[in-house]
Amino acid sequence: MSDIVWDVLVVGGGVGAVSAACASAKAGAKTLVIERTGRLGGAYTTNLVQPLMGWTRTSHEAVNDILARLAASESKLHDLALAEAVLDSGGELLLHTWCVSAVVEDGRVVGVHVLNKEGLHDIRARLVIDASGDGDIAASAGVPFEKGRIKDGLTQPMTIMYEVEGQAEDAFNCGCEEEALVLPIGDSTWHEVVMAGRARAELPEEVGIIRIYSSPTPGRRIINATQINKVDGLSAADLTRAEIAGRRQARQVTEFLRKHGPGYEKCRIAEMPAAVGVRETRRFRGVKTMTLDMLLKGERQPDAIVREASFPVDIHNPDGVGQAEGLAQTVQAYDISYGCLVPEGVDGLLLSGRNISGTHEAHASYRVQKITMAIGAAAGTAAAECVRQGIQPRDLDVTGIQTALGIS
Repeated sequence: MSDIVWDVLVVGGGVGAVSAACASAKAGAKTLVIERTGRLGGAYTTNLVQPLMGWTRTSHEAVNDILARLAASESKLHDLALAEAVLDSGGELLLHTWCVSAVVEDGRVVGVHVLNKEGLHDIRARLVIDASGDGDIAASAGVPFEKGRIKDGLTQPMTIMYEVEGQAEDAFNCGCEEEALVLPIGDSTWHEVVMAGRARAELPEEVGIIRIYSSPTPGRRIINATQINKVDGLSAADLTRAEIAGRRQARQVTEFLRKHGPGYEKCRIAEMPAAVGVRETRRFRGVKTMTLDMLLKGERQPDAIVREASFPVDIHNPDGVGQAEGLAQTVQAYDISYGCLVPEGVDGLLLSGRNISGTHEAHASYRVQKITMAIGAAAGTAAAECVRQGIQPRDLDVTGIQTALGIS
């Protein structure tokens, strides 16, 4: 594969990357997905970040197809469903391959340096989509970026999400802080039960909410509670610390559920993720930038590539518990601008997923998976059109692809 010049190369294998690859291949571009692990799905499969969250009014055919395949597949075969979505769209896959850095010539990305069983070598492409989450390729190409909140640079905490089984069929769920405040547990609320447990040191100091969701796997529940603060997703040492701390917290949270969660007296850990979940690292500077004000006002964008995205501004507290600024802020359904996908100062490259251009606050909304899938479909469609026309992403007339993206 290193001898081929691809039209579009997608770095990363999460659901947003798969969406980008399927859209690109469906538009006729010779497309390759490079993923460093042995399976597709990213946070959805590797980190057990489920269910898929977020909403958009626009829905590309590639996104619809992926969602349909996931719904029709057994949960433990979701990675295969995603792989088949890429292959059936006409794209190709290269797994077990680490994208080390960008190949840059005269200010333009023309491929990536990769490392796999064949050693270090280059894979060339007419256009690269960085859907790696952390934006390793964009960073190595010299695209300027920001990380964390303005006042101290802290990013949102990491989390080990995991599944339990053995609970009663009618055991309660709790989706968010707002629900925990009113969910009755005996004479208290779930929030009060958790905070009392924290005060007695039955729970880790960082845990201020235990969220419980239904799992795609029958008979299981997903636990979203562990929180590892003040760690950097770009540091191997911090990632190592987060893996161990998060798994220890999961053990403690499960013990607490058995004691104080009605219906969870006999629950046990059924599955742990392959890796800790990372919410936030680099946010690159683009031609345009998403801001909190745009989300709160629900602004329309003439160069929209996603219409009416919606998810609360969900900032997990980087140095405390719960939300950073009280409860999550509600947004008005907002558009995402194509300019947020076009990196500042570098050609041959498009951004996709949580690494697009936006502020710390705006990122806390658009980072979730159904929105990143819509962003991915836009990136893939735009990339294929740029290749077809022989132009750079910053020169693309977005109105030419808005129909394909369902923009009206």
